[in-house]
Amino acid sequence: MTSDENAALKDFLNLASDYLKDGHTRTHKTDEPEEKTGLPLAYMVEEPENGDEDSLEAVSADVGACTACGLAATRKHVVPGEGSINPLVMVIGEGPGADEDAAGRPFVGRAGQLLDKMLESIALTRGKNCYIANMVKCRPPQNRDPGAEEISACYPFLERQIILLKPVFILCAGRVAAQNLLKTSRGINALRGQFLEIKIGELTIPVLPTFHPSAILRDETLKRPAWEDLKLLKSRLVEMNLL
Repeated sequence: MTSDENAALKDFLNLASDYLKDGHTRTHKTDEPEEKTGLPLAYMVEEPENGDEDSLEAVSADVGACTACGLAATRKHVVPGEGSINPLVMVIGEGPGADEDAAGRPFVGRAGQLLDKMLESIALTRGKNCYIANMVKCRPPQNRDPGAEEISACYPFLERQIILLKPVFILCAGRVAAQNLLKTSRGINALRGQFLEIKIGELTIPVLPTFHPSAILRDETLKRPAWEDLKLLKSRLVEMNLL
């Protein structure tokens, strides 16, 4: 390992420690879940009329008008996503928390601050070369995992975003995002550390699952494997001359 890599590893391993001092209350599971089936779509988003092309703005407007599941009744703001419109990496988490619900922006709380640091450690930022989104666009009450019907209702929005953004890679933050995007019942420990693939429309995109930042905040032993995942992503980007 080079001196630069050693320095980056040291910085990364110290990241979560600053947050852990104050504790972390979000519930996030890393154990093997019960088996799930594929994603049934609860409703289909209408195609743009009159031949108009879809856009991120149109997706956001449709998200704002959506009442397809019960989360619409308890949200303060919808959280469609934000970041580069030509991302190298699209980060997908599970759903907004309290801070995100209040701000209408993804990953802005303590876990979001850690995510930004994690991305910065491998030369990625949401303002330059990343887009940040979630499986569901409204906050599940008490930060619980989103339910199958809620994910099904939001999934067409996420598909449209992926098709529009055409990210080179997708980084799945946590079990919920990884399982539902990859349509598998395997746990995050079995999925992380490797590139898998999804097909959406005409796109085939490599997907790298890793631990959710909130899980790292709760369990400092996850810092090192998360760092290994980030190094794997960076190495692939470097190989492709993208970084």
